[in-house]
Amino acid sequence: MNHEDLRLWSKRAADWAADYHATLRSRPVRAPLVPGAVFRELPAAAPDEAEPLEAIWADFERIVPGGMTHWQHPRFFAYFPANAAPASMLAEQLVSAMACNGMIWQTSPAATEVEQVMMSWLRQSLGLPEGFVGTIHDSATTATLSAVLTMREQALDWAGLTEGLSGAPVLRFYASAETHSSVDKAIRVAGIGQANLVKVGTDHDRAMTGAALQAAIVADRAAGLRPAGVVLCAGGTSVGAFDRIADCVAVAKAEGLPVHVDAAWAGSAMICPEFRDLWAGVEGADSVVFNPHKWLGAQFDCAVQFLRDPGAQVRTLGLRPSYLETAGREEIVNFNEWTVPLGRRFRALKLWFVLRTYGLDGLRARIRNHVAWAEKLCAQVAAIPGVEIVTSPRLSLFSFALKEDAATEALLQRINDDGRIYLTQTRVDGRFVIRVQVGSFDCREEDVMLVAKTISDLMR
Repeated sequence: MNHEDLRLWSKRAADWAADYHATLRSRPVRAPLVPGAVFRELPAAAPDEAEPLEAIWADFERIVPGGMTHWQHPRFFAYFPANAAPASMLAEQLVSAMACNGMIWQTSPAATEVEQVMMSWLRQSLGLPEGFVGTIHDSATTATLSAVLTMREQALDWAGLTEGLSGAPVLRFYASAETHSSVDKAIRVAGIGQANLVKVGTDHDRAMTGAALQAAIVADRAAGLRPAGVVLCAGGTSVGAFDRIADCVAVAKAEGLPVHVDAAWAGSAMICPEFRDLWAGVEGADSVVFNPHKWLGAQFDCAVQFLRDPGAQVRTLGLRPSYLETAGREEIVNFNEWTVPLGRRFRALKLWFVLRTYGLDGLRARIRNHVAWAEKLCAQVAAIPGVEIVTSPRLSLFSFALKEDAATEALLQRINDDGRIYLTQTRVDGRFVIRVQVGSFDCREEDVMLVAKTISDLMR
């Protein structure tokens, strides 16, 4: 295959993509397959001789689409969305064609500088104060790991980087049980140890309070342990919980601890000023992560981390050997020094395209619609006999259940086998519940209301 072939096949791929999105509503949201079905369709070894693109394309159409869970389906209400707006897809085509590695400024100056400007645009859009600067990671997991590593080194006066953790003081981190499992993973990977992630109790609203946080810190200090950092939840994955951000930040600052806020999903909603009360006090944090790939239409992967002062994180993660220097440009920004990987994709281009193509007003309208539709849907689901709303809508996320766990699990299985919609589960106080999260970029009100009809149909 050469570049002239690519010209032909790229046009064919674009036509296929348009047809795919146009027909998504006619497809089941989740692949109706059993494990191994796709695996068995593929040869056991790579071919020795080149194969024609026609044959490869035919196999793609025969095997792949029918084996996919369709994340861009307008009736995907599971997990959180991983949206891909058309403008984002177009930008990713250009990024793929250039195939750059933006590891340092000189390897892709435009990639670095567009990223700097996009971080400023987003900071303003979310209402964060001047002084915060940002970078783009692959996912919130990497952003949170970067923050935890930085907090670890601050607590150890950067000795962990050179001397390792053997013999180091026992460090303690604090988060509520509503935080995402990526926090647990970061604690493990950073060598802190799961036992040293203190899951602070929450109040009636599933929020960690300043008083509860302070009590945990005081108890650890009394036991001779060293508090090192706090991770706060702003829109938890399970049911959308928000910690008392302002109160917890105040306690952390009084105790001399840095704060990282995980707003991976809900952060996008903060482009709407009326929702910012949910994370009031976030301006006091040291690090904040949110994922434009969840609710702003910039397709995966695209996780933004804002930092009050990047110096500590660059000191923790940055390395600049001679082969990564840019002669005469010692003070330029090299974003690889802000994160774990050296190699970096040009992720900022899709943000540039999305923010300009839809505008903040267009993106706000989508989010406001999703929140309003979720509230309307919740009322309809609550009216179905035998259904109980377990957690009320937080932004566009709520949960429901039947009286018995087994019945709820069976209903979820019927819903997803039915194919009209796709929902997933969580546990609330040990109870099995079904989550509904509205956020698909192209969903309509009628798509959302189909959730209630599907539940009602399948309970008969």
